[in-house]
Amino acid sequence: MGRRVRRVERNEVITPMSKKAPITDTVEILRRRYVGEDTERLASVEEERLHARVARQIYELRIAAGLTQVELAARVGTTQSAISRLESADYEGHSLSMLGRIAAALNAKLEVGLVGADS
Repeated sequence: MGRRVRRVERNEVITPMSKKAPITDTVEILRRRYVGEDTERLASVEEERLHARVARQIYELRIAAGLTQVELAARVGTTQSAISRLESADYEGHSLSMLGRIAAALNAKLEVGLVGADS
């Protein structure tokens, strides 16, 4: 009637009953569930990652320089709200001109590259 339960010994390796091991990486689970093989969604995810990476780099360089958003804005010649937008992962209006000015103000080097679509 009831299920038999066996006590697991310390350091015992338990193998799954199926041949496929379960996926435990949360990002991989979400990618498979919401992106799958859809190339348009994959391109969208990659674009969002790029925006988030640029925003994070600006933030981290500003913090490392010991500057507030107001201080960086003064060095760049813009407003604090513009710096705040640039540090937002949702912002999509990064211009090379503004990124170059920010890089100069933070004693950083701006690098831009193009890679093949199949890379």
